[in-house]
Amino acid sequence: MLRHPDGSSFRFDPGALCLELLPTGGPGPLAYLEALYEPADLVRWAEESRLPDGLGPGGGPGSGPGSALVVSAGEVADARVLRDALWRLVEGRAEGAPPGPDDLVTLNDAAAHPPLVARLTAGGDREWAPGGTGAGLLSTVARDAVELFTGAFAHRIRACGADGCRLLFVDTSRPGRRRWCSMERCGNRHKVRAHRARLTAADE
Repeated sequence: MLRHPDGSSFRFDPGALCLELLPTGGPGPLAYLEALYEPADLVRWAEESRLPDGLGPGGGPGSGPGSALVVSAGEVADARVLRDALWRLVEGRAEGAPPGPDDLVTLNDAAAHPPLVARLTAGGDREWAPGGTGAGLLSTVARDAVELFTGAFAHRIRACGADGCRLLFVDTSRPGRRRWCSMERCGNRHKVRAHRARLTAADE
């Protein structure tokens, strides 16, 4: 569920882990969406993200309840820098623009750190190895972005088709005709506007 500052919430699946980070804020006019202020905010985002099976048992300063992820204040600042670079890179890709060199450096530097490590338990389950850090989380996100930009769906990175909505997603559907961030929000609003326009045209 994506929570908007106006109090509304709706289901939004951007299709990739790296794209899930974008709605936590952004550069310029997107700063009003800022949701990453302290370590617990980044831990909470990770726990609610598409990372499978949560982040396992853990705790300690800068961690969430039951989380194996420990984040420092500096890593929260790094998360905001990476997120803002991703905004520009993803919007540029959606518009067919070349990536900015500084944003590429930010992405590749984040990806160069060791990522979060998954492991197999004796019971046959998957869990995150303890000792996960904010840098490891950001590396995992950055590597996901590299895979997205170079993968089979890179040409399907799109912005929502609604006026005034800047949400970005990758269309992984088989037909490849996704237009909206969410049918529940922008898709439904478009249908309502189109219906009203048809009624107005019929009355003229």
